[in-house]
Amino acid sequence: MLNELRCEACTSSAVALGEEERRLLLTELDGWTMLERDGIPQLEKVYTFKNYKLAWAFANLVSELAEEEFHHPSILLEWGKVTVTWWSHSIKGLHQNDFICAAKCDRLG
Repeated sequence: MLNELRCEACTSSAVALGEEERRLLLTELDGWTMLERDGIPQLEKVYTFKNYKLAWAFANLVSELAEEEFHHPSILLEWGKVTVTWWSHSIKGLHQNDFICAAKCDRLG
């Protein structure tokens, strides 16, 4: 399972996942969507909460996960929701690390 794996160092020489690999890994995630911003494929999910404080607590948990994995998402915190977006900045695309971290986010929420 993805959430049992650890991220590997991803440098600019790493190869981004192809479309078929991305679609296959996406089937292992619940509620995540693949989208493209500025030509860069990304994974995104919106988590909903009863209030701002719970959303904030979740955003902090995602931040701790990011530090543990040394892989950092975009986190948008709003009242009652947190949007988490993963992609690998160094390769301007998606790497297995993004799918690992997405799966680990689901364990937090």
